Amino acid sequence: MRKRIYDVIEIAETNDIISLIYDRFMLICIILSIIPLFFKQTNFIFEWVNNITVIIFIIDYILRWCTADFKYDNSKMAFIRYPFGIFAIIDLLSILPAFTLLNNGLRMLKLFRLGKAFRTLRLLRYSKSFNLIISVIKREKKALFAVCVLAGGYIILSALILFQVEPNTFDNFFDAIYWAVVTLTTVGYGDIYPTSDVGRIVSMLSSFMGIAIVALPTGIITAGYMNEVNKKK
Repeated sequence: MRKRIYDVIEIAETNDIISLIYDRFMLICIILSIIPLFFKQTNFIFEWVNNITVIIFIIDYILRWCTADFKYDNSKMAFIRYPFGIFAIIDLLSILPAFTLLNNGLRMLKLFRLGKAFRTLRLLRYSKSFNLIISVIKREKKALFAVCVLAGGYIILSALILFQVEPNTFDNFFDAIYWAVVTLTTVGYGDIYPTSDVGRIVSMLSSFMGIAIVALPTGIITAGYMNEVNKKK
């Protein structure tokens, strides 16, 4: 019985009609649950839709947790491991607002709506392209980790250099980190920028380095994605 439940709630195979219907049903529920977020005001219909979809999401979360051993190849630690999975965390964050009783204040109301926004990420579970990208990331995790370490070291080093060169530009070291990240990604908001000649030279060098560092993970993921696509073909 549990095995059949697992087969139904997981991504449908081409010949499993019940699982396919369940997937379509969950997609409709997810879309309906996020529609109220496009409006500032609420009404009876939105509240009714929210309550019904939350109940469905809670049931789905419990069923997935109860059948986690099939997901992790009958591992003894499956039921402990499951809540820490990416999609399990997303599912939990999307239903937690339903248990929030202190949502009368403006700040808590914003957090309440933010929790609901996580329901949008539930759509990723049913995206084949996203699942393919996840498998690519897992396959290339060593190379991507090396790039992340390089990027982190670059951010800290460049922030530290400019923080020493222009102490009056940055109120604290976090501002320097913020500037380094913005420069690394070549976004350049312009709210914090160097004013001295030395600082501008450091900023220019950082921009050139940023282009190279940002291009590395893009190239790794693109190459891995194309390999996976070719294998499936």
